[in-house]
Amino acid sequence: MTQRIAITPGEPAGIGPDLIITIAQQDWPVEMVVIASKILLQERAQALSMPLTLTDYDESALAKPQRAGSLTVLDVELAQPCKAGTLDVANGPYVVETLRIASEKNISGEFDAIVTGPVHKGLINKSGIAFSGHTEYFANQANCPDVVMMLATKGLRVALVTTHIPLAYVAKAITAERLQKVTRILHQDLQDKFGIKSPRIYACGINPHAGEDGHLGREEIEVMEPALAELRADGIDIIGPLPADTIFQEKYLADADAILAMYHDQGLPVLKYKGFGSSVNITLGLPFIRTSVDHGTALELAGTGTADSGSFIEAMNNAINLASNI
Repeated sequence: MTQRIAITPGEPAGIGPDLIITIAQQDWPVEMVVIASKILLQERAQALSMPLTLTDYDESALAKPQRAGSLTVLDVELAQPCKAGTLDVANGPYVVETLRIASEKNISGEFDAIVTGPVHKGLINKSGIAFSGHTEYFANQANCPDVVMMLATKGLRVALVTTHIPLAYVAKAITAERLQKVTRILHQDLQDKFGIKSPRIYACGINPHAGEDGHLGREEIEVMEPALAELRADGIDIIGPLPADTIFQEKYLADADAILAMYHDQGLPVLKYKGFGSSVNITLGLPFIRTSVDHGTALELAGTGTADSGSFIEAMNNAINLASNI
């Protein structure tokens, strides 16, 4: 049966629409249902000088593979006309509405996965909607108290215990309960969605040198080590805490199915250095598959035809593969 993948372009003034139109120039084995403004897609395709035929989404019809030069569209009207590269706060609610529709239709089983383009968090918040990111939004929509943000590229997966919070709050946010919940979700999804029978996880410490036996911080001794010991007793293969400045060596990565970083800028700089433009953001713990690009809105590139679609292609391929495993 042909899969049906929901796609949200994200910020309409950014490169999300460009990337979708670009990848639509090739055949895909799934139906790509873009939840967006038809006018936006038509105007952007014209600006990019790319052929594009749009078909209205019909939920009662059988899903069919997407042919090159075409997209299926679930039309959502913009609040204001969009100019590539120019933000308009009036369109903040439009972005959130596309996400709401995508999540509801995935929760209901109408779609098999969601692939999301980059949003502008600041603009959405300025529009009066509290928004900290896709991960947190989809968790709330699906009534999931705990989800995990993971980025992946060839040879490396990095999951995060904390995500979009100030660095000053990180140590207090990493409780034994939080660490164990994130690890259990990571372990379970590596098994269920990635098909890894016995996943091995390597955990970074919080402090430099993983605390240096308590001389550079005691969180590893007082919080992490007892929590990880309990996880091991439950059969989860997790190693650490190890110093974050040495854990990203091939001798560890060759043996690791995932690295568990304690905070956003501990793990993601390494991953993005290794695979920026060819990595993918995956939300674990949701009752549906959600993948995304590894970059932002790149307003300066919107409408120019110079945006690199590599990460969006990776996000699509990962969504297709993961949806096939469940």
